[in-house]
Amino acid sequence: MSVVPEVEGFFDETSNTISYLVTDPASDACAIIDSVLDFDHAAGRIAHESADRLIAAVRSRGLALEWIIETHVHADHLSAAPYIQQHLGGRIGVGARIMEVQDTFGKIFNEGTEFQRDGSQFDALFEDGDTYRVGGMTGFVIATPGHTPACMVHVIGNSAFAGDTLFMPDGGSARADFPGGDAAELYRSIR
Repeated sequence: MSVVPEVEGFFDETSNTISYLVTDPASDACAIIDSVLDFDHAAGRIAHESADRLIAAVRSRGLALEWIIETHVHADHLSAAPYIQQHLGGRIGVGARIMEVQDTFGKIFNEGTEFQRDGSQFDALFEDGDTYRVGGMTGFVIATPGHTPACMVHVIGNSAFAGDTLFMPDGGSARADFPGGDAAELYRSIR
């Protein structure tokens, strides 16, 4: 019998992103998937309202945050993972091919040598088939490159968190036209 985690979605209207709070029903352990850091493009300012909603939900339920998962690097929003980690702890995990993404965008934005391109900003770099624990639940990682090289689907219990590999409920697949994206690779990942 598959574990049925408690899953709550937090919709960010500006970026059209759903962040998830995933809780082990048998313990106080939880994970956050694809958190959003608010960014006002016109003003060039960041805010923390979306992240603060997640933090408040974790605290109000007396949960212990074990993981902050990024299914991929997002072009449509900034990640709130470091901010959430400062407030709640937990480990930040992303696909190991993040280094390819960092190298590509480091060159595009002329970041120079001070921008680390080794994934050291993350606590865990997941490879295809890796597992991790959220309380008594096992998270299983499936590499699904195409949208970006570092895209991963995370399966926890009977729930799969696909990021931008597939859009729900009927949107189809993600774009593959970003630097490092590959439509043929995305097609293979979906199959």
